[in-house]
Amino acid sequence: MGFLHISPAEPKAATGLVAEVYRQQAADVGLARMPALMALSSVPALLAATWSLLRESLMAGPLSRTEREVVALGVSTANRCPYCVGAHTLFLHATGDHALAETLLAGGRPADPRQAALYAWATGETRDAPDAPELLGTALAFHFINRMVTALHTPDVLPGGLQKTRLMRRAAGRTLSRPARRLLPPGESLRFLHTPHADAPQPLHTPHADAPQPLDAPRAAAPAWAHGSPVGTAYAALTEVAGQGGALLTHPERVAEAVARWDGGHPPMGGSWLADALSGLPAAEMAPTRLALLAALAPYRITEGDVAAWPHTDESLVRLLAFGAVTAVRHAERTFSPAAAS
Repeated sequence: MGFLHISPAEPKAATGLVAEVYRQQAADVGLARMPALMALSSVPALLAATWSLLRESLMAGPLSRTEREVVALGVSTANRCPYCVGAHTLFLHATGDHALAETLLAGGRPADPRQAALYAWATGETRDAPDAPELLGTALAFHFINRMVTALHTPDVLPGGLQKTRLMRRAAGRTLSRPARRLLPPGESLRFLHTPHADAPQPLHTPHADAPQPLDAPRAAAPAWAHGSPVGTAYAALTEVAGQGGALLTHPERVAEAVARWDGGHPPMGGSWLADALSGLPAAEMAPTRLALLAALAPYRITEGDVAAWPHTDESLVRLLAFGAVTAVRHAERTFSPAAAS
C-alpha cells in the first residue's frame, strides 16, 4: 500500500492548514493517517474542502451512519475504487453492521428495503435520489474521492492486503467503532474553508470563454438540494477550488464536453473515446488533457507513462486530476432526480 506519483505531507511534518485538517480528521475518524486526504495535501484548500464535505456528509449529524456508509460503498463499487470499497467495508464493520458489510462486499444487496433502495441509487441502478443532504453529499464526495484515490494510491487499505480476510476486516472495524458511532456536531469543519483564490494556479494562457476563472470568480453558491445545511457550503467550496485546476489547460472545455456525453458507465476498452476528445489539440496539450479526461471517466487506467508525459509538480498534478474529477462530480449531480438537482 502506498502513494502513486506523489509524496504527500505526513501528519508529523504537516504545518498550517494541512496540520489543522489532519488534527480534526484524526479526532473525528480515529485514524492518525488517512491516505485519501493525504493525497491532496499539496493543495491545502482542496484538502480542506474535501475533508469538510466528507465530514459534514458522512459523519456529522444524527442521520444513520449505516445508511451513509451504504451510499459510500455503493458509489465506490460502481466507480471501481478498490481502496474505498475496502475502507468502507471496514467502516460498516465499525458501525456493527457486520453481516451487511460482508454481503455488500460479496456483491449482494441489503435485506433492509430502505438500505437496498439507497444502494441501488448509489450504484446507478436507479435515479430515485434521496432527499437528505447528507446522503446526496456522501455520494458526491465519493464520486470525487474515488477518482483521486484511484489515481494516486494503491488499492490496499491495510498492509499486505490484509483487508482481504474477513477476520482482519472485522478486527480493523472494531478499532474504529467508537468514533464511527459518536455523534459529531455539524459544521465544525467549515472553519477550514476560505476563498481559495489566493492559492489558485495562475492561468497558463488566455482562458477560453468557458474556462474556470481562478482569480476573480465569486464564491460559488451552495446548491438548493443541500437545504442550507453545512453539506452545501462544503460542496460549493470543493467544486470551486477543484474547478480551478482547469486553468492548467488551454482547452478545459474538451473535458467538459466529453463528460457531458458520458452515460455514467465505464468507457470502452481501447483509446477511441480518448482520441475523439483529444482530436485537433496542440501536441503540448495532449498529455494534460488526457490526464484530466482519464481522471473524470477512467482513473483506474492512468499509467506511469500518462503521468510522465506531462511535466508537473505534485501540486499541479493534484490540481489537474481534481479538475477532471470534479467535472465528473458535477455531471453526477445533474443526473440526480429533479428535486435533488434543482
